[in-house]
Amino acid sequence: MTARAGSKRLPDKNIRPLCGHPLFVWSVKAALAAASVSRIIVSTDSPYYREIALKAGADCPWLRPPELATDTTSSADVVADMLDRLGDELARYRGLVLLQPTSPLRVAADIEAAIGLYEARQAPAVVTVSEAECPPAWMGQLPADGCMDHFVQPQFRGIRSQDLGLWYRLNGAVYVIGIDTFQREHGFMPTGTLGYVMPRERSVDVDTAFDFQVANALMSARAHRDT
Repeated sequence: MTARAGSKRLPDKNIRPLCGHPLFVWSVKAALAAASVSRIIVSTDSPYYREIALKAGADCPWLRPPELATDTTSSADVVADMLDRLGDELARYRGLVLLQPTSPLRVAADIEAAIGLYEARQAPAVVTVSEAECPPAWMGQLPADGCMDHFVQPQFRGIRSQDLGLWYRLNGAVYVIGIDTFQREHGFMPTGTLGYVMPRERSVDVDTAFDFQVANALMSARAHRDT
């Protein structure tokens, strides 16, 4: 799990309180409840985040170096560093699961299902997706003058959204991949990757204050149903 300090758009988003726990702790809790996950490692550059991770039940055997905690650092770079540090210990594990801390609504069943698909189909990797909010034909970029003449491609004008079929998006919640495959590809989506579909209500990726409000509302509703 990657959980650096210093996010810009939503400061300290990874530890922002969400229904009684810091945001990234919800990911730790989901991993702890997943029977197939044998060890949870949080990679962070913050001693304070490390204390939170340890208290939540995760491992945090080292602090991430500053050069791997910048705005341009990729998750793949962080995971590669973690695997290098683990060294010979990697032989103990059947694969790697990346849980992004910004997906607090993902539950243990999602993790188990993604791992199960990975093992049952002997796939090189499995990545979670969710149904897209709208088809890509309805999305475009606005020029500086705001003119929408070319916003929708001509072949899609006048077509109802339901006639464009189902479209899915990466939701960032769970990535399952073989360790050898990751080390060879330095990425999480090699050729042959399978998608596991998660419901939209568990697929919120917190990147902005609005995302956080949505996640908070959905988490509160879940807590109310569970009481």
